[in-house]
Amino acid sequence: MARGLWAGALAGALMLVVCAVRADPAPGSAASLAQAYRAIHAARVVDLTHAFAPGIPHWKGFPDEVVRTPFTQKKDGFTAQVFTHVGQWGTHVDAPAHFHQGLATVDQIDPAQFVLPLVVLDIHRQAAANADYQVSMADVRAWESRHGPVPAGAFVALRTDWSKRWPSQEAFQNKDAAGVFHYPGWSLPVLKYLYETRHITASGHETSDTDPGFRAYEDDFSLESYVLGLNHFQIEFLANLDQVPEAGALVIVTFPKAHGGTGFPARVVAIVPR
Repeated sequence: MARGLWAGALAGALMLVVCAVRADPAPGSAASLAQAYRAIHAARVVDLTHAFAPGIPHWKGFPDEVVRTPFTQKKDGFTAQVFTHVGQWGTHVDAPAHFHQGLATVDQIDPAQFVLPLVVLDIHRQAAANADYQVSMADVRAWESRHGPVPAGAFVALRTDWSKRWPSQEAFQNKDAAGVFHYPGWSLPVLKYLYETRHITASGHETSDTDPGFRAYEDDFSLESYVLGLNHFQIEFLANLDQVPEAGALVIVTFPKAHGGTGFPARVVAIVPR
């Protein structure tokens, strides 16, 4: 029954299942890809990406972005800009090599992992009541009671509504009188369950860190290290998760192929059933 709910939701996201039943095209054939194209373009697209610019929220140790325009239409007949920023800037991918030498760099992430089922764990109410909240196994069990098991190969996004604080660095850090950061995050039991039991492909969140703010303040990034140490990638600073359903959507994750890169700004969109 639970699996049926998930299958039904995914069918709604694609809408090509009905066509597939009628025409029964071979998976991966030109006909099935044409059906998938029509289904995706009939769905709703939600941008899960912040536009980046100087002054946006970022890790405390990173320098701010600098943008120069050395070529202009008035002077040169065209405009070209130079963007200087760290790889982990704005909505961005963290490659495993970000924390673990010898593991996958940005250019080594398999493009087959760029289109995935999207699972949204919604803890925005808990985070509003407690800025230090960490997603719990009870939250995951509640999701699975509504939608069935988290599907293997999924991208799991943690909705906290922290992205609504963009573009204020101060609002994102949410410091107390002692300067300690307070923002929600993941927990080790949940990450271990998702990656080791449910075998998801990747995860992401709206905050600047996998770890909650009070740990990141102390430079404790053990949860991020755990995810990347499994040779999986993650996405930070996601946006607009309040506009997508908990289940039934797809996510497209893209980023430039930076040779040897440990991170880079990403463009992430959700394909949502109408």
